Amino acid sequence: MAKDFVDPNWPHIVIVGAGFGGLAAARQLGGAPVRVTVIDRNNYHLFVPLLYQVATAALSPADVAEPIRHVLGPYSNIRVVLGEVTGVDTGARQVALSTGETLSYDRLVMATGSTSSYFGHDEWRAVAPACKSIEEARVIRSRILSAFEEAERDSAADREALMTFVVVGGGPTGVELAGSIAELARYALTSDFRRIRPETAKIILIEGGPRILGAFPDDLATYAERALRQLGVRVMTDMPVESITAEGLTAGGQFIPACTVLWGAGVAPTGAAKLLGIEPGPGGRVPVRSDLTVEGLENVYSLGDVAACLDEDGRPLPGLAQVAQQQGNYLGKALRAELTKGQKSKPFRFHNRGNAAIIGRHAAIFDFGRFHMKGYPAWMLWAIVHVVLLVNFAQRIRVSLQWLWRYLTYRRGARIITTPVVRQAGR
Repeated sequence: MAKDFVDPNWPHIVIVGAGFGGLAAARQLGGAPVRVTVIDRNNYHLFVPLLYQVATAALSPADVAEPIRHVLGPYSNIRVVLGEVTGVDTGARQVALSTGETLSYDRLVMATGSTSSYFGHDEWRAVAPACKSIEEARVIRSRILSAFEEAERDSAADREALMTFVVVGGGPTGVELAGSIAELARYALTSDFRRIRPETAKIILIEGGPRILGAFPDDLATYAERALRQLGVRVMTDMPVESITAEGLTAGGQFIPACTVLWGAGVAPTGAAKLLGIEPGPGGRVPVRSDLTVEGLENVYSLGDVAACLDEDGRPLPGLAQVAQQQGNYLGKALRAELTKGQKSKPFRFHNRGNAAIIGRHAAIFDFGRFHMKGYPAWMLWAIVHVVLLVNFAQRIRVSLQWLWRYLTYRRGARIITTPVVRQAGR
């Protein structure tokens, strides 16, 4: 079948990163008389908000990841390149790739997202995995399930430590991980073992600040903590982490023996500022103007977690999927209007559609600013919003059916150990 015509003289837009922002920008440019190249180190778009469910055996990796080529396949003017950007020459308007290829661009969009931050303690990464990638989610799932398997053995001398799960960080990621592990232990695994009672497992949520969910209003954070405690999660605040080893964690001067420690305490932008050869802005992000152009550079844009973008009141926008997606839609439309019609767009304006976190069955919170929602209505809205935000119809059907099955049966079908964790008895 013949390919649709793509004029080599059309303006060339290079988008680095196929997360929420990069993918949204590319879709807005689909079918326009421009050439678009999307570069990503992975061949899939990852729906990060549901990644914790992969880590806790509620969903499979394919449920939260979709091949980029499949998403952008309908647009003949978009090319997808699997690779990593190793350098940017903004003077020559060229991007160097790990594959050895060099791409020239007319417009460059940096949408490289964020990575986990251990606040200068990268040695903790090996013993306290974060949940920012499919690989990390698989590791977490294997560690959780392997801990129960080892505790079941007659030779398990450290049964209490094996059945203690510590989550570091009281933000949405930490809250969702802790709540999901609690539901896994108390509902999904109760009839699977003979020598242990999974429902007696200790799940501990550690937060260095005075309360969990610091970005949410007090009433919603209080509700979330109460819901976690009802699930059996022990919430410990004002407990800054001092050390993490294979034997456990020390926080607030207290040592907690635990074979499974998970990290959900912080993120940092990727090194886009260094690639562009500019001074990073607040938090290491790329400083951008109101139209998402990078300060000090021409024809270079940045969006999403990696961009330091201010709202109308001069406050930095949070690293949320909805921010990146709105920025991507805005920039894609703006570039399309500029390059095809010569029109300039108004400055980007973020419209807050609510910030949410889920704790467990029938328990979630939504912050819409002046209006707060919690409990069952928030839980239903959370589920609907996340299904709608999945990138294609097939994913929406798969996830909806799995959630329905889990709701009716309390079972989780993705309890697969792909990377067994073998510890010596007595360590």
